[in-house]
Amino acid sequence: MRIAHLVSALVVASTLIVASVADAQIYPRFKDQVSREVFHELVTLPYYGVFDQLGFEVDRGTVTLTGQVRRPTLKRDAENVVKRVRNVEQVVNEIEVLPVSPSDDRIRLATYRAIYGHDTLQRYAIQAMPPIHILVKNGRVTLVGWVGSKMDKTIASMQARGVSGVFEVTDQLQVEEQRR
Repeated sequence: MRIAHLVSALVVASTLIVASVADAQIYPRFKDQVSREVFHELVTLPYYGVFDQLGFEVDRGTVTLTGQVRRPTLKRDAENVVKRVRNVEQVVNEIEVLPVSPSDDRIRLATYRAIYGHDTLQRYAIQAMPPIHILVKNGRVTLVGWVGSKMDKTIASMQARGVSGVFEVTDQLQVEEQRR
């Protein structure tokens, strides 16, 4: 049995696999608890923001961390907090640290302003963790997260494409009404 959890603002994906019928009766409570605790630990990391994206997969006592972050310390911090979650026996850290680049930093800020400064999308900026994450690597922008409508998704993508110096935009935004 495979259950996927998509987490709104963070786009934190958690995949849990139950291997045997015997475990099926007790494992669902375990996996939900571990996933909730891992999610909570990741979203409360102090330097996690809109220019980072974290994901995780839980398989028994092993948690595999994925995503992209700007700071090497965030990669290390994510691993350390997940190691402390009860019933986590092993953490596999596959988080990619994005290269340091003044050009990419400029694109990040300009893309943030273009997206969250747009009249239609401003309502997302006032949330504790804005739901549109902007990942920039070598001038290529990837938008991940969620929006409330197809129109918002289109506008966010168009705004990112209009930023000077952007070579490519990959739109991985999900529409909230389709996630339910």
